[in-house]
Amino acid sequence: MKALHRKLLREIWQLKGQGMAIAVMVAAGVAMYVMSFTTLEALRHSQRSVYEEQEFADVFVALKRAPEAVVERLRAIDGVALADTRVIAPLNMPMAAADKPVTGLAISIPDGEQPVLNRLYLKSGQLPLAGSQNEVVVSEAFAEVWQLEPGDRLPVVINGRYQELLVSGTAISPEYIYQIRPGDLFPDFSRYAILWLNRPALEAAFDMQGAFNHVVLRLAAGASEAAVINAADVLLEPWGALGAHGRDEQLSHRYLDQELAQLESMAYLLPLLFIGVAAFLLNVVAARLISTQREQVAVLKAFGYSGGSVALHYLLLMAGMVLAGALLGIVAGTWLASVIAGIYQDYFRFPWLDFTLRPAVALAATAIAGAATLVGTLGAVTRAYRLHPAEAMRPPAPARFRTSLLERAGLTWLSQPSRIIWRNLERQAVKSLLSVLGIALAVAMVMLTAFQGAAIDHMMDVQFRLAQRQDLTLSLNEAEARRALFELAALPGVSRVEGFRAVPAVLRLGHREYRGSVQGMEPGQDLARVLDADLRPITLPPDGLLLTDHLADMLSAQPGDTLEVQVLDGERPLLRIPVAGLVTEYIGVGAYMQLAALARHLGEDERINGAHLAIDMQQREALDARLAAMPAIAGTTFREDVITAFEDMMDETLLVFTLFSMLLAGSIAFAVVYNNARITWAERNRELASLRVLGFHQHEVAWILLGELLVLTLLAILPGFLIGQAFCRILTEGMKTDLFRVPLVLDAGTYGMAVLVVMVASLLSALILLRALVKLDMVTALKR
Repeated sequence: MKALHRKLLREIWQLKGQGMAIAVMVAAGVAMYVMSFTTLEALRHSQRSVYEEQEFADVFVALKRAPEAVVERLRAIDGVALADTRVIAPLNMPMAAADKPVTGLAISIPDGEQPVLNRLYLKSGQLPLAGSQNEVVVSEAFAEVWQLEPGDRLPVVINGRYQELLVSGTAISPEYIYQIRPGDLFPDFSRYAILWLNRPALEAAFDMQGAFNHVVLRLAAGASEAAVINAADVLLEPWGALGAHGRDEQLSHRYLDQELAQLESMAYLLPLLFIGVAAFLLNVVAARLISTQREQVAVLKAFGYSGGSVALHYLLLMAGMVLAGALLGIVAGTWLASVIAGIYQDYFRFPWLDFTLRPAVALAATAIAGAATLVGTLGAVTRAYRLHPAEAMRPPAPARFRTSLLERAGLTWLSQPSRIIWRNLERQAVKSLLSVLGIALAVAMVMLTAFQGAAIDHMMDVQFRLAQRQDLTLSLNEAEARRALFELAALPGVSRVEGFRAVPAVLRLGHREYRGSVQGMEPGQDLARVLDADLRPITLPPDGLLLTDHLADMLSAQPGDTLEVQVLDGERPLLRIPVAGLVTEYIGVGAYMQLAALARHLGEDERINGAHLAIDMQQREALDARLAAMPAIAGTTFREDVITAFEDMMDETLLVFTLFSMLLAGSIAFAVVYNNARITWAERNRELASLRVLGFHQHEVAWILLGELLVLTLLAILPGFLIGQAFCRILTEGMKTDLFRVPLVLDAGTYGMAVLVVMVASLLSALILLRALVKLDMVTALKR
């Protein structure tokens, strides 16, 4: 074994503490990369494979009622490869054990067979037998909550008629991977079900014999989706079509894509920030570590080792530490990814999850870590390469100490050890600034992962304390005259009712468009309010739209612009409505206007298809019973259920991701502070031993060493806050979706957590240094 190889092994052992700290920094970045991209690829690949194998449709069209003969004309549209008609009916489910109304959708399938498109993946049991009028397949998520198995009985009310169905199986459809009720923000598997019945049975129950009210299309290769959608709209308009749309507007796919887009933003931003910070810190650590071995470099060169051999030696030293960190990061990242992917599986009900660590991800993470090593150590290794033996063996020029700025400012009362600290920081200003910057980056990384809890709390507070203050939101099957509000006001426990009209529409400005709805609200509403940028309630203008700020950004709309509003209901008029202002919402997006103004634009009397209610929770049981008996009500949403569902989703997805990120950021913080302390010790142990010989007490020497660490940490906190704010702003911008936007809210807890983590890291590092100082052999140190 060559001498340099033996030296390499000895140094790896001697520097095991610092090596482990460097490995931790690298491991944190690599683990974040592997965790993010492996989770993302598992979900993306599962989505693609499920869509392909289960024949997920490309185009969806809902309508009022059309004769079955129309399907041949749909199949004749240029670009349509397959067309499958079906019947979809809303239903209520009077579950005996339910304390809240349970609703769902009944979807027809061919008699005893799989549908052509959107095929079912059976999790248990079988499809209804051909000719069966009472067998049903239940969505797996709903069956799991209610512990339904094949052979169980299920009560349903379809079209006002009560019947009991026999569960023949449970299944997952690619159309309902994210099983959410229209109008809701988050899934509630206990109160919303998807059922699949034989087509003849559902036609009879919903009075739809020989007709259909929904159709799905598969496009031919190379076909234009826009052209097919336009042709389908024209063809089905006489039968009350509500507007054809592609997958991008299909509810489950849209929510899934937005969640994956948000995860993708985090996958790119967080690992790059982590690895970028690690690269910078490696540069600082490598430069200072190699500088402590100046005399060893000189001896090696004096004995004939070339500059290239010496440079390669130090590259291998750093590479060994980084490789260990990369391997640790790959293992940790893969485990974390499996945990997070499993949590996502609870909400996105994929029939299967294709989870695997692709070699490309592991290799990319290792390559990035290697590049960070090269960038981080190149400067220091180059200096080692160029160093002449005679110059390296010469002791460094004595430092020129002078009174510090603090002393010149009049702080002469400082003790002698304290003055030494300040003089040393000023004498090595560049080194001190780099140390401060390294610790500041550690503060920023902790802030980046800690701020989301406070931001989500603020988001919930604004949405459900200031904006949506209703206890219950009702949606109706059809638009009703406003007098329906009097009937709702008479229900048990109802103290206030406010009606609204939600009209499905496509909003366009230039080449940009958004498919959603326009909501007409009564002026002076107090239960559901819209807020301005300062979170103050806005009075609805007599005419014009108020757009959510995020929707305005998507459309590039400003107050004063005029939007084209293509209504997708009734006579489907094309309206031109000006933008009157912007509102602030963190959850969902919307367009609002006065109910009377909306009715005027539609050319009809004021009508409502939903209502917000304030209720007495003590009478909720009686209210639920009355609501369950009202067939005109399509669905109910209790605010407390939405809050619970949101908090559960955040706790199990984003906040779990944040917790893991916090652990990684905390590891980086400790590694940064510890490495800084260890290298300071290596640089100054001879100086400290000299002070002991000159008569300084051990506690004074300890204060010189540990006080410098404390000063550097304190100086790093404020710049760390500023860098952390910038990092948090970048992350919030990258996480904006239609589903929700995390606001940039940095409270005292966020700053406090960052300070606490870094101060704990400093304390642990100080204890390790103090132990080394107690064991300091002054004779050995002075011989160096």
